[in-house]
Amino acid sequence: MTKIARRMFELLEPICLATFLAGECSEELAALGHRTYWDGYFASRAAPLGRVPAQVVHAAFYSFTPAEAARHIPSAWETIPPEASVAARERGSAASLRRMLGDELAGSPGLVRAADLTAKAATSAPTEGRVMYAAMRALPVPGDPVARLWHCATMLREHRGDGHVAALVGARIGGTEAHVLNALAQGVHPPESFGRIHHLPKKRLAAVMAGMRERGLVDAGGRFTDAGRETRQRVETLTDELAAAPYDALSAAELDELIAELEPITAKLVAAGLPVPSND
Repeated sequence: MTKIARRMFELLEPICLATFLAGECSEELAALGHRTYWDGYFASRAAPLGRVPAQVVHAAFYSFTPAEAARHIPSAWETIPPEASVAARERGSAASLRRMLGDELAGSPGLVRAADLTAKAATSAPTEGRVMYAAMRALPVPGDPVARLWHCATMLREHRGDGHVAALVGARIGGTEAHVLNALAQGVHPPESFGRIHHLPKKRLAAVMAGMRERGLVDAGGRFTDAGRETRQRVETLTDELAAAPYDALSAAELDELIAELEPITAKLVAAGLPVPSND
């Protein structure tokens, strides 16, 4: 099932990325009163957890620094209820998908079937140790097929993300360190210039790189060592293994059908500009 988990990640990730990379979701969140993209991001993604403090959001999201979470939580909820942010994220994401897919594909029987099978998988996995996944599971599954496909794909994304965090913790790789390894895997050098971390204080980035050099994960020039490359691959392999459980709910025939129905959907989204997913 590890190969299935990886294939499903490749097929479902572009559906989830509409939330972050297409304009409709940001527009919906801004209309609520969220002042910046990151206010809306933290408020809407963390909202299923309830009104938890920034420390909890930082722990669940893992890849951000404590200060980044605290800049947005709980202030993002002071005048906008979490439930409103959840609803706005769903509306905007579904609207983005409908626009990019077009009426014919968005309204097709194949998409309805893909949404139903994705929902079956997404609502079938154990929630133990899966904080973000469990929070999404507590939300109602939308009736509209496009919204249902997005919601359940996002639920599976959070399930995978929870497992990825567990794999990183087990390998003693912190959130910023994970971004460094991902940057190097993508050929970004120096890794400190990577978009997810370049804004962090130089002193913090220097300390992270020094620690990774001491552990033998990167060399003096800030490039992968063999040990660093092997560590990252070990994390990614375990992430795939931990992401497989939801698909146990589907028969072999249903998995084949789901892949066949998702392939044209994903291809259309990638053609519309959403990226092919990376390992992280």
